[in-house]
Amino acid sequence: MKVRILKPAKTAMQSGRGKTVEWLLESEPAPKEIDPLMGWTGSRNTMEQVQMWFLTLDEAKAHAEKHGWQYTVELPKVREIKPKAYADNFAYTRVGRWTH
Repeated sequence: MKVRILKPAKTAMQSGRGKTVEWLLESEPAPKEIDPLMGWTGSRNTMEQVQMWFLTLDEAKAHAEKHGWQYTVELPKVREIKPKAYADNFAYTRVGRWTH
């Protein structure tokens, strides 16, 4: 079974980074089947519904190796925080014009 290990990004609906601290191990999405009678899409792979959370990347890798799963690691993007101050809007060294 193929799984992926990642740190999920924060959703657009939240300002904090609540669920971005732990590592998530989930199975790779499998192709969906179309039910011939109703036309619904579905899958017989119930592992797609399972999500396992780990505190460190090494714990997630060890769990995948213990069960013999092939895994891929998606490293998170580094968030660059630029310190800003309100007074910088009115500084003499400001490059652009100040307007309302």
